[in-house]
Amino acid sequence: MGRRRLGFWGRFAVMVVKPVLTVWTRREWRGMEHLPPSGGIIIVPNHLSHFDPLVSAHFIYDAGRWPSFLGKASVFKVPVIGRILLKCRQIPVERGTVDAARSLETLERAVRSGAAVVIYPEGTTTREPELWPMRGKTGAARLALATGAPVVPVVMWGPQRIFDPRDKKVSLRPRTPVTVVAGPPVDLARWSGAVPTKTVLDEMTDAIMLRLRDMLAEVRGGTPPPLWSAQQNRRTGERA
Repeated sequence: MGRRRLGFWGRFAVMVVKPVLTVWTRREWRGMEHLPPSGGIIIVPNHLSHFDPLVSAHFIYDAGRWPSFLGKASVFKVPVIGRILLKCRQIPVERGTVDAARSLETLERAVRSGAAVVIYPEGTTTREPELWPMRGKTGAARLALATGAPVVPVVMWGPQRIFDPRDKKVSLRPRTPVTVVAGPPVDLARWSGAVPTKTVLDEMTDAIMLRLRDMLAEVRGGTPPPLWSAQQNRRTGERA
């Protein structure tokens, strides 16, 4: 499902948020053709600022899809706000609890129904001092293995100019440059049909994060650091 049948609250969100972002940012969008116009997909962006979700949502919407982000289930229980989030097709998930498996089932249903599900594989804003991607968590890999949906990498550079998590400063300067680039789906065919063991999920996650890291290096320049330290012993054929 793309942007059709957004409903009142979806249209309201676009009407309120998009004009603000249009003035606040000067956008360079690339690779939109890698987001298919319909069908379930898993979108995996890098995460360098708390402003990222607005920028990535703008990009995904302009590409013709409606982004479904994950949110803490407790937020969806807040009167009015929770209902609006559900109406806007956002997805409640339980984290770090025995209900995590149920959350995965919720995500699977969303993907199978044709949603464009956005998962930040780092789980939080990167802790790398220069804002390079860091070691990822396995949620996106687990969902990809369960559904077979394409995993589309999206990298951005520029949202940290609006809100930088390192110094917590917010810039209200209009037309701040932001670049967002989508790439072809990550090749995870090697693990198709595999049992979701820790090793398999770690290897899939490494493949996703290495793609994000290398794409970001093309956007911003410079030499990225490794995703893990020498003391961490993940098995992968793409250490760099």
